[in-house]
Amino acid sequence: MLPLRTTTTARARVGCLAILALAGPSATGRSDPQDTPPMTAPTHAHTNRLIDETSPYLLQHAHNPVDWYPWGPEALERARREQKPIFLSIGYSACHWCHVMERESFESEDTAAIMNEHFVNVKVDREERPDLDEIYMQYVQATTGSGGWPMSVFLTPELQPFFGGTYFPPRSLYGRAGFPDVLRSVASAWETNREQITQHGARFAEQLRQQAARDTSAAVDPAVLDASLTQLLKVFDEQWGGFGGAPKFPHTGDVRIMLRHWLRTGDSRALECVTTTLDRMRQGGIYDHLQGGFARYSTDEKWLIPHFEKMLYDNALLVPAYLEAHVATGNADYATVARECLDWTLLEMVTPEGGFASTIDADSEGVEGEFYVWRPEELEAVLGNKVGAWAAAWYGVTQAGNFEHGKSALWRHDPPAEVARELGVPLDELTAAMEDARARLLANRAERVPPGKDDKVLASWNGLMISAMAQGAQVLGDARYLEAARRAARYVLEEMRQEDGRLYATARGGHAHLNAYLDDYAFLIQGCLDLYETDFDPGWLERALELNAILEQNFADEENGGYFTTGDNHEQLIARVKSPHDGALPSGAGVQALNLLRLAELTGKGPLAQRAERTILSMGAMVNRYPPGFSQLLQAVDYLAAGPREVVIAGEPDHPTVRAMLREVRGTFRPQRVVALAHAGADADLVPLLSDRDAGEGGARAYVCRNYACKLPVDDVEGLREQLAE
Repeated sequence: MLPLRTTTTARARVGCLAILALAGPSATGRSDPQDTPPMTAPTHAHTNRLIDETSPYLLQHAHNPVDWYPWGPEALERARREQKPIFLSIGYSACHWCHVMERESFESEDTAAIMNEHFVNVKVDREERPDLDEIYMQYVQATTGSGGWPMSVFLTPELQPFFGGTYFPPRSLYGRAGFPDVLRSVASAWETNREQITQHGARFAEQLRQQAARDTSAAVDPAVLDASLTQLLKVFDEQWGGFGGAPKFPHTGDVRIMLRHWLRTGDSRALECVTTTLDRMRQGGIYDHLQGGFARYSTDEKWLIPHFEKMLYDNALLVPAYLEAHVATGNADYATVARECLDWTLLEMVTPEGGFASTIDADSEGVEGEFYVWRPEELEAVLGNKVGAWAAAWYGVTQAGNFEHGKSALWRHDPPAEVARELGVPLDELTAAMEDARARLLANRAERVPPGKDDKVLASWNGLMISAMAQGAQVLGDARYLEAARRAARYVLEEMRQEDGRLYATARGGHAHLNAYLDDYAFLIQGCLDLYETDFDPGWLERALELNAILEQNFADEENGGYFTTGDNHEQLIARVKSPHDGALPSGAGVQALNLLRLAELTGKGPLAQRAERTILSMGAMVNRYPPGFSQLLQAVDYLAAGPREVVIAGEPDHPTVRAMLREVRGTFRPQRVVALAHAGADADLVPLLSDRDAGEGGARAYVCRNYACKLPVDDVEGLREQLAE
């Protein structure tokens, strides 16, 4: 089961029904991945309605004996017509315990018979339907105290939840109810206590609606940034980095706001928090030391043993954190990590259409982590006895193992000089040998059965990776990243659009569908803005403004401010909710607040800045109460507090001084800024900052403005450096 940040919904307000006490607490398992179906499928005894879906996760269940429906009118109408409760199972393709429950329960003829007799059974891919996942996860958290995937929820025909949990085992044991007993108990309760069940579900739905309609607006406390710093330092793990204990998630939003706290205050503790966290993560088993890329989270406080699945969004969020830390500190190791993550993405995650795939599973051959872990004798078989023993010391591979069955996840806990000293080998010799060993081990690992891949393209996650690729191109100077970002952006913007210009949320195999959510728009707008500040093509800015207009028209809460997670044309669920807090993904509202500020600076459109300020104020009461839950929004607060710089470089992109000036800007950690290029292809009507910005006699000139005042233009990099440092 994947732990989640606790919601503000009070558990006491929505208790589990006493009549369902027989079902007991759900078992807690970790959330992980599964195998994708074989390319050549054997003959199956069963085929259900999921066979027509595009989601790899849903297709994985298409041959269960369970009479699965996808979420949609057919299932919901049947539930209403027959007055049967709905069993809603929500998971995702990289979820290990989802696949365990499938093997144990959903592939069981006996269990399926109970499900088919008493329930309308609906399968949902949470990555395609975050709206459903958000609503029903709030219920599970409120009634059980925790949440994760697989999520198992029972609904009335009116879609109101009345009992839920996560993973249920196949039989009752040690006081924990087995899934067949849960099914029988719920079915019995539905027949004998339907009125009470319906009232319970209706109360929860009403609470959700009231929560979404609550006015949380307030002036943001001027000290909220300092409060964020103080509270994050309290939960910072000084030894192993990260925030809180096991299991540990990257919390990249917290890392990035801490960098801004350091820049704002000069507090060395904030920078130490960032560097310790990023160092420990890149040394830990959560990082793929052979190919690059991070797993989703660590099961322990040391970042040693991950859940081995690799998610596109985690890496898309970690790359900017490492890039910013590299720029802020000059530490080349951070640039290396960012580069390796981006290179892994280019190698493994690009779809034929040019979008980015969603996930790589943890399991291969039905075993978690099997693709990634090693025994000492396996290292020696590839590298020889001497270098194999060196590699074992280098990567922490022991006879006892640090994972399961005597196998070890690779990690780099001991510094290279210490390993060299213990081995009695010169450091230069050891380092060179390990570079060669890494390539050989990676080649050998490629011969193993690979984990499955979920190759659907999600607009939101693609927006995040487009940003990461664009920022990688800026800082690392690699044109491959820019081209990949452009190609993905073109795919989403052109092939994942509805006739009226609205976005689709997901696509696979040439078929795009499902209405897009707030995150899809906000993250893609951010990607367009980062692309504009990379290649300065005004078309990206035009697309950002188009998407922004759709977002504002369809998602804005005009009464209380902020944004709903679904658009006004979305199907009607039990509540239209907001999700202002950061979670595994940054808050879409927080991202949009910063988008609006950047758009306002670039275009000179005052109403955009006013909308940004209203968005921030709409969450003010919550932000003041608990700043660490809003690190993404606080980036927008910090942007305003710092007084953003407007940096214009005038000259043609291939001019050597122009290139040098852009390198200087991008190599200076001043995130509260916008950057534009006044060149032959620029559009000064779209970007008024570019008006009357000539390149001077030398063909390159820089203009730096802040708080409605501009410095004298400079024609050399040294002068620009001085102005940026002020």
